[in-house]
Amino acid sequence: MNPRIAKALVNGLLLGGAAVALFPLLWMLSVSFMRPGETGSLPPPLLPAHATFDNYRELFLRAGMGQYLLNSLLVSSAITLLSLACNLMAGYAFAKLRFAGRRVLFQILIGGLVIPAQVAMLPLFLLLKYLGLIDSYAGVIVPAMATVFGIYLVRQYARSIPDELLEAARIDGAGEWRIFVQIVLPLLKPIMVTLAIFTFLAAWNDFMWPLIVLTGQEHYTLPIGLASLAREHAQDSELMMAGSVVTVLPVLLLFLALQRYYLQGLLLGSVKG
Repeated sequence: MNPRIAKALVNGLLLGGAAVALFPLLWMLSVSFMRPGETGSLPPPLLPAHATFDNYRELFLRAGMGQYLLNSLLVSSAITLLSLACNLMAGYAFAKLRFAGRRVLFQILIGGLVIPAQVAMLPLFLLLKYLGLIDSYAGVIVPAMATVFGIYLVRQYARSIPDELLEAARIDGAGEWRIFVQIVLPLLKPIMVTLAIFTFLAAWNDFMWPLIVLTGQEHYTLPIGLASLAREHAQDSELMMAGSVVTVLPVLLLFLALQRYYLQGLLLGSVKG
């Protein structure tokens, strides 16, 4: 086959796939600017006849979406920061520090990956109830402070750090904490960004656990708030689409802003892990 024809065919298939993937998102954005009931016509319109921001005003002025947005930002940011701190320290320790039971403990952690998260929800809920953390942000944040996947990801990447570099720092009199902060963390930057994106996206989109723990509407995150709003406005597709845009847009912008570091972390991790 002619190379130009093959290239054009591949590019055409890629563009077609991208169009299929992006169409639902673009239509969601278009519907969010339509007037109430406009999507009820057949066939449904692709573009609003008269674009309006009424749906967004309704969301933030009456539906409480602003509070849900702030709750999601608070919870997701706290989970991301605390999870990064715990996973980075634990992953580095398993990769480079020698202590009794390191191999056995890591194997037990890896075994936890095969256990469905739903299995642990009931005992975790009872534990948080005993600690008095139900219907609080801490009830959502504390269980997500460290993850087996995050520890494994950091550990695999940290193994690529030369032992000679760490030994030279120890010979120069640097303590373990100083080595970790000044030497290890800068080398872990690509995987830090990758893990931060993974964690933030998971926390932002999490629906099941916040639904179980958060009983007061003032603590609802965006996914729960949008679900409760759907029960009240089941027929208002335009309002629901506006709520979906508010839910999707922050994480989409975050990913687009950090995608270079995200891909760098994945590629380096696959080569060096």
